[in-house]
Amino acid sequence: MFVKDLYLYSLLYEESSLAHYIHHLLTEKKITLDDLESQLDFEQADHQKVAEMIENNVLGIHKVCVFSLKMMPKEFVFIFAENPEEAIQFFIKTFQQQPMNCHEYLLDFEIIRGNGSISFREMRKEFESVPAIAGYFKREW
Repeated sequence: MFVKDLYLYSLLYEESSLAHYIHHLLTEKKITLDDLESQLDFEQADHQKVAEMIENNVLGIHKVCVFSLKMMPKEFVFIFAENPEEAIQFFIKTFQQQPMNCHEYLLDFEIIRGNGSISFREMRKEFESVPAIAGYFKREW
């Protein structure tokens, strides 16, 4: 795998630390995008600089997750949020009740929408800000 592939992966999957380290090493010209992944040597990085980059979120990475919050015994709402606390607070604000539970789902989990299926990762691209309601689910049985 090339550095460019790993860098793209880190951005796509919101792996902030990895993305910032690669960005730093690229900026310092210690690696190139065409280098092999095996050529990455994180010991060449200025760890203090990278820590500051991560803290200041230089790359603008905000990891978003999807949470299933139970409204009633057979009714659930899916909410995009950065963490479970944010999802719960958004749920309470929106529905004026406490959720019965809150569970994180994988962004690659696919759900049926219309005549096809879509992953939460793909659906996430449809939202400009979070927290946001991704959808509802009612279990029939």
